[in-house]
Amino acid sequence: MKITFAENLKMLRENSKLTQQQLADALHTTQRKVSYWESGKIEPDLENLWKICDYFDISIDELIGRSFF
Repeated sequence: MKITFAENLKMLRENSKLTQQQLADALHTTQRKVSYWESGKIEPDLENLWKICDYFDISIDELIGRSFF
């Protein structure tokens, strides 16, 4: 089963013991936007993808669940 961006983001946030608001504050965005990202209602733009990756110290490929198999 392929893990989606939304699932990865939620897992990363929860594993870091962050609330959506805490992550939103760190990324200079809103809690609602983080909620929408995690529910798959919207996807972040490239700038926000970079911010998320920098915050969690992962690559965009890892974040979006890209597989090379």
